[in-house]
Amino acid sequence: MDSPDSPDSPRGAAVTADGLGLEGPRGWVFRDVTFSAAPGSLTAIEGPSGSGRTCLLLALTGRMRPTEGEASAGGLRLPRRAAAVRRIAGLGPVPGVSELDPALTVAEHLRERALLQRRFDGSLRTLLRPRRERAATARTLIDGALEAAGLDLSTLPKAERTSVRDLERLEALRLSVALALTGRPRLLAVDDTDLKLSDAERATAWELLRSLAADGTTVLAVCSQAPEDAVTVRTGSTGAADPTDIDGEPAPPAAPVHEEGTADAFAGTGHA
Repeated sequence: MDSPDSPDSPRGAAVTADGLGLEGPRGWVFRDVTFSAAPGSLTAIEGPSGSGRTCLLLALTGRMRPTEGEASAGGLRLPRRAAAVRRIAGLGPVPGVSELDPALTVAEHLRERALLQRRFDGSLRTLLRPRRERAATARTLIDGALEAAGLDLSTLPKAERTSVRDLERLEALRLSVALALTGRPRLLAVDDTDLKLSDAERATAWELLRSLAADGTTVLAVCSQAPEDAVTVRTGSTGAADPTDIDGEPAPPAAPVHEEGTADAFAGTGHA
């Protein structure tokens, strides 16, 4: 029987995959993914749009059911312990799953997340604490998450009253990461890390994710081009960690991946 990492293990969750694959209504979305990421590491899921990279991210965080192979996060096997994995994995920006609402302000997003934390976070003893005490705890958690994500509200055009639609791409990424961090995840998943970013902004985004990994959180980040220091898993060509698989042997060619399969995966694979 599998079990989570022991209490004295690193705060981040180890992530492994062995021959992991997902088949959608029109073909394989991704296949033959094999890699191992240590707790507190940065793993880049690299591939072109439509290559199954977002679906792989969701499968590794317990939000999409794979068709073949094995995977685990924090010692919890997937997909059997998917619900438990979701409790230790936080989602940053993932289109169609955890997107920011452009009509809301930054303050409204933060207030909504604080209310969720006050209602659902912690033990029964925590929930029985006075409302003011729980609100103060949630506020402290939000402030810590904003600091970890590097988002200074005073620098925004209208401070916390700034609408999400008025945020720069990097600012929106920081906000999404901060919201995910309020759940104190051991595993953080970020989609489209380098989308629509300049070279300087891309470097800043990767530095942010490196700092979170260095602080102990395991980070999985989807991108078009991975940094050299990250564990790299490629979709659309080979799913094994680059340049070799976990046994140190050259990775085998992956099965063809169909872009239509990625688009249909949400509807056809029993995602959570």
